[in-house]
Amino acid sequence: MKSVIVHPERCVGCMQCMPACATAHSEAKDMFLATLEDPRPRPRVHVGAGPAGEGFPNRCRHCDPAPCALACLPGAILRDTETDTVLIDPDLCINCASCAMACPFGVIRYHDDRTAPPGKVVAVKCDNCLERLGQGLIPACVEACQSGALTYEESDQALKRQTDQVAASTVAAAGAARPAAPGFELMMAVKRATKETNRTRA
Repeated sequence: MKSVIVHPERCVGCMQCMPACATAHSEAKDMFLATLEDPRPRPRVHVGAGPAGEGFPNRCRHCDPAPCALACLPGAILRDTETDTVLIDPDLCINCASCAMACPFGVIRYHDDRTAPPGKVVAVKCDNCLERLGQGLIPACVEACQSGALTYEESDQALKRQTDQVAASTVAAAGAARPAAPGFELMMAVKRATKETNRTRA
């Protein structure tokens, strides 16, 4: 199942994901008209600063199990099993902040929202842009991100690619630092020869 993957090392701190997210959760779906709405839509992805001042796009990870759902006293936070998305029911939310205290990523905010009863302050967080996905679109934050810090893809593929990149950089760094030990060279030669023999037999 596809999900939004965060690549913090690519973030340039432009914050384009934030207005895109707010607009996607507005009634008008237009950035200018969204600013005129009441309540004004707010982003559900938040760009913060890392230790060196670099940008960091922070959004709900839809944990499994979700600490926010486990901490929610009225049971307002549930997982949609079809989309694997953790959602908040604004009608059940009592604004107790238990979910925010339990969230390890600090992505839950409290404010009025167009999905909540008028005047009611509720917990609000990323909903994976389910409305957009239902229209065949990708999440708004991913569409707006030009640096590739937010991607929409299969998590297994993203993890494999990252593992391959780390392995390649580690091997390159080790090769640049010093030549491989003779025993390692011999072992790799035997592996290559064995693989070639197996291929010719097949």
